[in-house]
Amino acid sequence: MNFLRGVMGGQSAGPQHTEAETIQKLCDRVASSTLLDDRRNAVRALKSLSKKYRLEVGIQAMEHLIHVLQTDRSDSEIIGYALDTLFNIISNDEEEEVEENSTRQSEDLGSQFTEIFIKQQENVTLLLSLLEDFDFHVRWPGVKLLTSLLKQLGPQVQQIILVSPMGVSRLMDLLADSREVIRNDGVLLLQALTRSNGAIQKIVAFENAFERLLDIITEEGNSDGGIVVEDCLILLQNLLKNNNSNQNFFKEGSYIQRMKPWFEVGDENSGWSAQKVTNLHLMLQLVRVLVSPTNPPGATSSCQKAMFQCGLLQQLCTILMATGVPADILTETINTVSEVIRGCQVNQDYFASVNAPSNPPRPAIVVLLMSMVNERQPFVLRCAVLYCFQCFLYKNQKGQGEIVSTLLPSTIDATGNSVSAGQLLCGGLFSTDSLSNWCAAVALAHALQENATQKEQLLRVQLATSIGNPPVSLLQQCTNILSQGSKIQTRVGLLMLLCTWLSNCPIAVTHFLHNSANVPFLTGQIAENLGEEEQLVQGLCALLLGISIYFNDNSLESYMKEKLKQIIEKRIGKENFIEKLGFISKHELYSRASQKPQPNFPSPEYMIFDHEFTKLVKELEGVITKAIYKSSEEDKKEEEEKKTLEQHDNIVTHYKNVIREQDLQLEELKQQISTLKCQNEQLQTAVTQQVSQIQQHKDQYNLLKVQLGKDNQHQGSYNDGVQMNGVQPEEIGRFREEIEQLKSNQELLRNQLAEKDSLIEKLKSSQTSPDTNEATASARDSEQIAELKQELATLKSQLNSQSMEITKLQTEKQELLQKTEAFVQSVPVPGESETVIAAKTTDVEGRLSALLQETKELKNEIKALSEERTAIKEQLDSSNSTIVILQNEKNQLEVNITDSKKEQDDLLVLLADQDQKILSLKNKLKELGHPDEEEDELESIDQDDEDDEDKDDDKSQGDN
Repeated sequence: MNFLRGVMGGQSAGPQHTEAETIQKLCDRVASSTLLDDRRNAVRALKSLSKKYRLEVGIQAMEHLIHVLQTDRSDSEIIGYALDTLFNIISNDEEEEVEENSTRQSEDLGSQFTEIFIKQQENVTLLLSLLEDFDFHVRWPGVKLLTSLLKQLGPQVQQIILVSPMGVSRLMDLLADSREVIRNDGVLLLQALTRSNGAIQKIVAFENAFERLLDIITEEGNSDGGIVVEDCLILLQNLLKNNNSNQNFFKEGSYIQRMKPWFEVGDENSGWSAQKVTNLHLMLQLVRVLVSPTNPPGATSSCQKAMFQCGLLQQLCTILMATGVPADILTETINTVSEVIRGCQVNQDYFASVNAPSNPPRPAIVVLLMSMVNERQPFVLRCAVLYCFQCFLYKNQKGQGEIVSTLLPSTIDATGNSVSAGQLLCGGLFSTDSLSNWCAAVALAHALQENATQKEQLLRVQLATSIGNPPVSLLQQCTNILSQGSKIQTRVGLLMLLCTWLSNCPIAVTHFLHNSANVPFLTGQIAENLGEEEQLVQGLCALLLGISIYFNDNSLESYMKEKLKQIIEKRIGKENFIEKLGFISKHELYSRASQKPQPNFPSPEYMIFDHEFTKLVKELEGVITKAIYKSSEEDKKEEEEKKTLEQHDNIVTHYKNVIREQDLQLEELKQQISTLKCQNEQLQTAVTQQVSQIQQHKDQYNLLKVQLGKDNQHQGSYNDGVQMNGVQPEEIGRFREEIEQLKSNQELLRNQLAEKDSLIEKLKSSQTSPDTNEATASARDSEQIAELKQELATLKSQLNSQSMEITKLQTEKQELLQKTEAFVQSVPVPGESETVIAAKTTDVEGRLSALLQETKELKNEIKALSEERTAIKEQLDSSNSTIVILQNEKNQLEVNITDSKKEQDDLLVLLADQDQKILSLKNKLKELGHPDEEEDELESIDQDDEDDEDKDDDKSQGDN
């Protein structure tokens, strides 16, 4: 507060004494007045003074305004005035600031007042609670005030909101507000809230922010929308940039698919407004945020695949090949496509298949390379094309092979009708434009990156330099251009290409050393004391010579490792050589290039280092230094160790191959074993079934054999067994008679049971039909009654209207008669006038008689309808009586059904008892040795009875 008073006292153009007194009086009214109207008027006056006398109002009124927010929440008008006043005090109105000093002073005031406001965290919590009020005059100034607080002291306010209960959730409700001005300012508030705060970004994302923001963008017209779309895109970037959790949530929520309609812009030359260009630029940057090389590789790869699957990559390629696209949009689209395909084989293959809409069609890669080697194209566009080519070849050995193959003699088009990528790269490599030389050299180096096969293939490339001279190799032509003393940018590009080419490729090193002029040229360049500009070239020459030593396989006697070291020691000196080698990593542009893969340079003269080359230097600088200081004996030991390691690696590789083959054989054997197990189980099942069948046949055979023996012995043993176990033949006859009697009783009970079942079915059907008839009759009667009621109402309305018309006509008749009598008494009327009046009177009387007749007819119709209604009521009463009678019959039938069910249960119990008796008699017959024919006959009879019962049950279930 003392600081603010000091600032106030130091102001040369401060408020006059009268204004200060006015502000003080207004503050006293706000603090002490008991009437709400007085306090409201005082706050309104403070609001009007707050812009001009910001410092005075801020110092004297802030505490009173905060107190108003706490105590007068029931009155939305005074709350709105208080919030607007605080906003004017805290915010920096940049439009009114002119001088630099006043702008700086205004910023200091804003931050100081913000610090005072947030010193009590309850003030921010109070402001958050006020945002829940739906009243426009409270919510809108509250949003603006909180946004201003975040702009002044963002981190501190963010922390207060973060620890406030439901603080972020309350702010998310602003996106769903139906009033666009609040919704749009809510987006700006969330922009300030989510800036550089990962925790708040996660909360906002999981509060369904992606869904709401994408809906707003769609409602506003995607890229054709206004500044609201721009604000939403900036907020989406805040939520996704460098936030792996939100990026994963965005991908898993299938929001990438919703980005595709953003880029359906067509290829028209018109319709590219400044706002549309800005929107599309932000949309492309948002895609790049999801597939940035700095993201975790797994997350980037999954987003790249999702973009290809949903057609987003295809849409971007359509913009890439379209006509009439602004240059900055085209450049950003190229950069976006580059990162979508970088390191993703599927996307790289698709990009290789894209053709430009030309006649004849040309691959998109060729068209882009044409722009890269064309010096008339914008610098940023050429950098974007180079980045696209690098991303296409990144971890893409198939693409590298295709590019190198366009340089080989067998694939070059002899007719010259079509231009290949290799021809364009060679043309750029040897053109007069140093920037084209550098871009072509770096692009060709990426075609060789980590690919020994293509390094060897590129040695086959032959170039025709001039008519009549034999062709020279590409390697030789590069060294020739180096020795001619071209521009520094050209030489740096060629040296980077040669270093990449020779690293990890002893054959290329041998070819390079085979030209006797190369080593003297390199040593001469390194040994000279040149200016600062040439130091980088010296360092690159030292790196190239060091690579020639480190990857030398000693196949050339004149340039073996030891001899090259001796040359360095004699002509350069080892320390001097190492010092020159260190010039590369010490260069100011080296660290800048090593940060990001994208070649992003402010101007062409800064285009010196390539990102992948910086990684190569970092890898080789140390090992080359060690190789230079090693003695011949150490080299021999190292060679022996290398050979041993190679042999060991070969042995390991051999065993790995053997193990891999054995694994395959094991898998095949496991599959065979599983197949044989299945077959074995099937065969065992078949054997078990056959064994059971054989056992059944044996049992049947033994049974028949026993029965046949009994038949043969029956006659001889019958007389001997007449009196067996003390039972007389008379008892056997009596048992048979009891069995016959029980059978007849059983048959009788079954018939009675069938009759009861049929009676139950008849009762059920009779119960169902009366209900149906009754419902149909009642429904028909109710419909007729409703129709008659409707007709009666219509007739009544017609009768009322006609009665009103009759009354009106009678009134008119009386008025005419009165007028006629008065006229006759006052003025002598000619005979002709009396005739006219008589005619009118006759006409009125005729109309009245017609209306009376129509009224009489309507009354007759109403009477007839009333009689018909009475008849229908009588019919309805008779129907109701019939329904009551049928209901009684239904109840009686249900009682009968219950009794029948009880009788049926009793019969079933009786049948069960008889079955038990029959079973006991059978057992006694078996003990007496009764002949088997009768037993079989009894079993067949029982079986038939059971079949009949099953059929009856099935029939009854079908009827039900």
